[in-house]
Amino acid sequence: MRIGITCYPTIGGSGAVATELGLELAKRGHEIHVIAYASPFRLPSFAKNVYFHAVDLSATYPLLEYFPYSLALAVKQHEVALRERLDILHVHYAVPHATAGFLAREMLGEAHPLKLITTLHGTDITLVGQEKSFHTVTKFAIERSDAVTTVSSYLKDETIRAFGCEHCSLEVIPNFVDVTTYTPDEQCAHREVFAPPGTKVLLHMSNFRPLKRVPDVVRIFARVRKEIPAVLVLVGDGPERGATEIVVTELGLEEHVRFLGNLSVVVDVLQAADLFLLPSTTESFGLGALEAMACGVPVVASNVGGLPEVVVDGTTGFLLPPDDLEGMADGALNLLTDHQRWCDARIAAVARACNFSTDRVVPLYESLYENVLNR
Repeated sequence: MRIGITCYPTIGGSGAVATELGLELAKRGHEIHVIAYASPFRLPSFAKNVYFHAVDLSATYPLLEYFPYSLALAVKQHEVALRERLDILHVHYAVPHATAGFLAREMLGEAHPLKLITTLHGTDITLVGQEKSFHTVTKFAIERSDAVTTVSSYLKDETIRAFGCEHCSLEVIPNFVDVTTYTPDEQCAHREVFAPPGTKVLLHMSNFRPLKRVPDVVRIFARVRKEIPAVLVLVGDGPERGATEIVVTELGLEEHVRFLGNLSVVVDVLQAADLFLLPSTTESFGLGALEAMACGVPVVASNVGGLPEVVVDGTTGFLLPPDDLEGMADGALNLLTDHQRWCDARIAAVARACNFSTDRVVPLYESLYENVLNR
């Protein structure tokens, strides 16, 4: 199959999953064309059967105050679909990708039948899509897609609640992880970079948006550090970076918190960690938690959104109410001070992650593509 994929290229779960999906489909012999305004952060410089097409952002329009990105994207999607004879355009994140995809498909017309598949990832539905100015067009784009998937049952239910979607069927296809790459490393050489022997490594990884509550990660860590030697490693960047640095300074933790910024490859850091913290206000799935679990890292997180579909409370870690920072700190200490319990959680985390392995999930997308093409 010839498949076009559109996603946001910036750090985040939707872009990561879209890129990893494209790479895996390419390995399986499909021809993949990634269409975005920049090369996605997890897309290597070269991969067999994978081609990148940049949306043209250079044009200027004196009468328009803001650049019409949705239209420029639709033009590029139409251009690539026509030239490369795409069978499917798979867009990740509803706004504005599904709308642009609809326009591209309509411009092609019956002479070039292109199937449009939309994958909803979270805030495109729970935040952006429910804004009054976007609600109607988001609902329209979802209902006019040939197929729609969500990354969790939670997100499917939320989409139906918010939009009705009486003219579309939603299929849950969860996020996935390559368990041959994301795997425990018992002799992790990178660990000594972060902490001396006897010191625990706590990790958080995100795009530092407010809903990730990164300053609260620091507060949980401060409580843990009062009891045991520990360091906190923060991977990512975003609007809450400044606020997080302020909390680190206020709590006197400058020597114990490492800001690594955005990383395109994170497996080495995950393998060095003892615990993953994710006290988000909401999560549609929690890809970072899944990748941590695959590396044998127990997770302490909020019991919100799709996280209970990934993290098994009391087995692969702990899930607590988002505002219960003391409870999260206690859960972290429960694991970090009881070696046997931590080992049991580590083993359970790896086993749980295998349920979301690439080999289990990617064939679900292939089957969906085939079903849509045969309609």
